[in-house]
Amino acid sequence: MPPIRLRLDDPLLAYDGNPATARKLLEAWDAPDADQAEAKACILQFMLEHPRDAHLRECVRGHLTASSIVIHSDGKRALFTHHRKLNRWLQLGGHCDGDANLPAAALREAVEESGIDDLVIDPRIIDLDIHLIPERPAREDRPEEPAHVHLDTRFLVYAPDGAEFVVSDESHELAWLTLDEIEKHAADESVMRIVRLALS
Repeated sequence: MPPIRLRLDDPLLAYDGNPATARKLLEAWDAPDADQAEAKACILQFMLEHPRDAHLRECVRGHLTASSIVIHSDGKRALFTHHRKLNRWLQLGGHCDGDANLPAAALREAVEESGIDDLVIDPRIIDLDIHLIPERPAREDRPEEPAHVHLDTRFLVYAPDGAEFVVSDESHELAWLTLDEIEKHAADESVMRIVRLALS
């Protein structure tokens, strides 16, 4: 099936603060295997337990996030961040911050973290992942952050020809990496799973 490509200013990617929008997208997605079906069920159950704030980072137990694999125009590489806070190589993405339009949140994060303004997204889910974010003790410049879960919905994003990234404050560095290269950076299996989907 050919990709759907939406820009950030597309009406289908308008901000939507209604958690039911995220639930509808997740419910409609056909999980490709048993593990993904379990992740889908867990996220939907979490949303039942947190019907008003699952998409807000103020939900202390955990919250919805959205991320993407940004594919280079050559189709052979994807953009990764050496994440400053987690000190790991990851796909681009982050908190929904109240936007229950998950593809919109994923594309917004990709633009912010890459500095590439004209990225486009396929709004169809490709993967789900639930992962623990470890506790961070308080410092002078930040309050304590308790351990919590990120319930991540993932998408494919496409970069235009000649795209040049800009490293944001959230990253040590950014790099276009092949499947073999990101594996050498010891990316975890949840990252490798979506890289294989994107670049295979």
